[in-house]
Amino acid sequence: MNQTKRMDILFLPTERGTINVYVSGFKSPRSLGQVVVTYNDVSVEAKGYKRNKTIIKALAQLHELIVNNPEG
Repeated sequence: MNQTKRMDILFLPTERGTINVYVSGFKSPRSLGQVVVTYNDVSVEAKGYKRNKTIIKALAQLHELIVNNPEG
């Protein structure tokens, strides 16, 4: 079988850097996908079946990590 892997990359510019969002999977409506969000040295991974909700979930987790980080 000849399968090609597809990954979407989103760059979200902010005042303090760039948020990179890597989206893979989600080929068919009910297939599992993975989202990895990175910002500086912080990374978050989320898996789910709905692409948009999974991206939002990963961004929300990243936000919580940044807000609750006493160092930054």
